[in-house]
Amino acid sequence: MLILWPFTCLSQGTFQNLDFESANVPASGPEPYGTFVPIGSALPGWTAYLGTVQVTQVGYNSPANSTASITLIGPTWNSSDASTYLGVGVIDGNYSLDLQTGANPLSPEPELINASIAQNGTVSASAESLQFEARETTPLTVTFNGNVLSPVVLSSGVSADGMAYNLYGANISAWAGQTGELEFTADQLDENFVVLDDIAFSTNSVAPEPTTLALMLMAVGVYGTRLRRAKGA
Repeated sequence: MLILWPFTCLSQGTFQNLDFESANVPASGPEPYGTFVPIGSALPGWTAYLGTVQVTQVGYNSPANSTASITLIGPTWNSSDASTYLGVGVIDGNYSLDLQTGANPLSPEPELINASIAQNGTVSASAESLQFEARETTPLTVTFNGNVLSPVVLSSGVSADGMAYNLYGANISAWAGQTGELEFTADQLDENFVVLDDIAFSTNSVAPEPTTLALMLMAVGVYGTRLRRAKGA
């Protein structure tokens, strides 16, 4: 079911480049294989990890099919090759990020590892929810300061290249005004991926406030009582 979500009021705090549009990268080479670039150029403000190892370079239009990787997908990506690369493509704007789980490219051992990005910052004091867009074939774990958040689907959409994605939202109000590490991890170790975009802190709540929910239940109760009385009259 498509859930229509109201206009999002942003409340970013000190986090930066949450939509990945601050990339400073050169034009990519022939597709589908691109290049590797310093993380400071591809993902300003973010750190990246393959398993537990922090990496200094990430791919640019260089998705992988079987090895773990972190790849910035940009405007020169050939979306006609998306089916070959598990539906990877840009969700919105010029850039999206592909987190790919799979074999460890940093080790000769046949181990499977996850892929993640993280950033330290302060959540705005007025933030109620964390929202982001994603297309995924593996579960995405989202944490703030080690606390696991529980995103729910708010709505669905289709990107310019014709691929479906979801808008997710998670309650962040318990950490409003706090400083900590926000982390996104593609964590199912079986060669799957998450394409991530448009992360934002919002003043919108993900779920009805307890007072609103109580009023709704009260209204239902009153209506039910009146209906039973009417039938008994």
